[in-house]
Amino acid sequence: MAKKSKSRRRRPEQNGAQPNDRVVARNRRALYQYEVLRRYEAGLSLTGSEIKSVRAGRVSIQEAYCRPRDGELVLVGAHIARYEPSGQANHEPTRDRRLLLHRREIRQLEQAFAQQGLTLVPLRLYLTRGLAKLEIGVGRGRRQHEKREQLAKRDAQRQIERAIRRSTSGD
Repeated sequence: MAKKSKSRRRRPEQNGAQPNDRVVARNRRALYQYEVLRRYEAGLSLTGSEIKSVRAGRVSIQEAYCRPRDGELVLVGAHIARYEPSGQANHEPTRDRRLLLHRREIRQLEQAFAQQGLTLVPLRLYLTRGLAKLEIGVGRGRRQHEKREQLAKRDAQRQIERAIRRSTSGD
């Protein structure tokens, strides 16, 4: 009998978008307010009506953050809208949701959270193979002058790219 090939798991450092992933929500503000040092992929423990709302794209992670609690990680403040067809068996839109990670990763994230100035921010929520996944970033808050420098660098890079496009299309 032929051996089944094991599916390759993504490592935390390889969190690029996969072809089968469908991004449901992004936290663009987090990339502006925090310098992301490391990224992790976590599963989400959801109820039936919650996953249906996620598939419909009715999610916001703008105000959300992650926090260790009793040896696990919890997503706090994420808003998943009620799924109307589920009627009485609906969920609370802003309840705390458990994140599914390996114990080793949870310990690493707890240590990062305990360290001064580091925070755990959700970066994007996506569906892969029917499962809801959350990309978490370990970030350090940026000061106002750092935010301005980042915007200036991005603007300068855009101008350089624009000038290159103009010079190559003008030939």
